[in-house]
Amino acid sequence: MNILVTGAAGFIGYHVCKELLSQGHRVVGIDNLNDYYEVGLKYARLSELGIAEAGQLEYGSTTQSNSLNHFSFIKLHIEDRELLPEVFKKEAFEVVCNLAAQAGVRYSIENPETYIDSNVVGFLNILESCRHFGVKHLVYASSSSVYGLNEEIPFSTSHKTDTPISLYAASKKSNELMAHTYSHLYGFCTTGLRFFTVYGPWGRPDMALFLFTKAILEKKPIQVFNHGNMSRDFTYIEDISKGVNNIIHEDTHARATAKEWYKLYNIGNSSPVALKEFIAAIEQSLGVKAIQEMKPMQAGDVASTWADVSGLQKDYHYTPNTPVKEGIEKFIAWYKDYYQVS
Repeated sequence: MNILVTGAAGFIGYHVCKELLSQGHRVVGIDNLNDYYEVGLKYARLSELGIAEAGQLEYGSTTQSNSLNHFSFIKLHIEDRELLPEVFKKEAFEVVCNLAAQAGVRYSIENPETYIDSNVVGFLNILESCRHFGVKHLVYASSSSVYGLNEEIPFSTSHKTDTPISLYAASKKSNELMAHTYSHLYGFCTTGLRFFTVYGPWGRPDMALFLFTKAILEKKPIQVFNHGNMSRDFTYIEDISKGVNNIIHEDTHARATAKEWYKLYNIGNSSPVALKEFIAAIEQSLGVKAIQEMKPMQAGDVASTWADVSGLQKDYHYTPNTPVKEGIEKFIAWYKDYYQVS
């Protein structure tokens, strides 16, 4: 298939591109390469996909991979209402996987405008382009943060999600509502995925595993929020990318015939881990004890997450099977190699 992956230089986007390319698909990647976190890491991910000197790329132009015949990349904002539709018109995508978004719960409190630009205006631009240029299936990233103040666990897509506690969460909930509207009005398939705390090699530097590993190796204290009384449904990146791949391979003709235009799923590990256990696993893998600095709960955060993934298991044979200790060891091996830490 001919597939667009937005956010291709991001953590999940990079791994999804790799998975799709391994299946023989033609993939076009889009990313604006913003500096929300260490932009060199985004360049390095693209380098792994054969896009050299990403820092020198011209905005809006297509660069062919020098190592992967079926991959090309365009530096582009998804909210660009002139150039994005031109890409859709030229490429005639069958499937779009929208992973581009301004990420981060706490950053949304400090920089709300950025989230509206990327996560709302940008997503509308994706939907409009899908509508006008015959895309059969849009798979897009939502987030477990939409559950907000919901106290029922495990989190189920049947639960109400009308109490978000960050603008990031509200922007992701808006994506689900917008997708439903477009599926209903224009009859193309959309599948929303509520991601639960994804981690692994090439991960984001603002996430806990990255922050903890860096601080522990540098013998600096780690900040442990809510005094460690938290748990997360940590999900290993390869389980995520394989799950996304399964969804993209769905028979959209059969789904369209059944008029199952709109679907929504949790995608997690369905096995929450206490924060204290998570830290202990990092310490064990590094062979170094953490200096822990206990902090109160942060604004916009929640005490626990736990995904009910039964829908994804039933419909797409989704089987996350990477234990957290194994995933942490793989991340730390990558971290030491990437940053040349002995």
